[in-house]
Amino acid sequence: MTLEEILNSREARVARQRELLEANPGLSLLSLTVQPPGSVKRTELSLAVAAAGVRAVREAFPVEFEELCDLETGYEAFFLVNMDPLDAKRLACHVEDTHPLGRLMDIDVIVLNSIPDSSAASATPGSLRFAPFPGKCSPGEALTALCHPEPTPCHPERSEGSVPLPIGREELGLEPRKCLLCDRPARECMRARTHSVDELLEKIQTLVKSYLNL
Repeated sequence: MTLEEILNSREARVARQRELLEANPGLSLLSLTVQPPGSVKRTELSLAVAAAGVRAVREAFPVEFEELCDLETGYEAFFLVNMDPLDAKRLACHVEDTHPLGRLMDIDVIVLNSIPDSSAASATPGSLRFAPFPGKCSPGEALTALCHPEPTPCHPERSEGSVPLPIGREELGLEPRKCLLCDRPARECMRARTHSVDELLEKIQTLVKSYLNL
């Protein structure tokens, strides 16, 4: 993957997050991404992590709708859940911290600009509206037993200041995520490039093989 392709993918992901949030007010949005280090973002290992992440989210959250995207720039999935966003973030952090492969996946809770009032977090499955995905995506697996049988495309007015942002761990008073190879915060090691790509990929391979009993 080139840097331009990765940046374009990130831009498309943010646009889709915004569409889902604006089309479904009152619901919380989870954004699952699996993007291993290095230039190759879609591998057997990353797909194994993604499959584990999707299962973990389905088991832990009251999912109303999901959209799964198997992309060359890295696996992505979107989940709409009927939960307060702060509660959803706490649960997402718990999954990341306790799942055997949790350190290899990012489960972000996305909100528009700021954390919405939890009193507004109320919606029924039949009231969900879904905007069509603008890019190439594997068939999103909607939970048809829960969702409206014929989702209505929705293109609401977009306010200029409406920007999708992830809730940070610090907003819950939680410690930052640790590096795969040391006890330092992961972001510090990423910025300083403390560890080589080969070291990180070797660790990822060890974790995935242990999880799959290979």
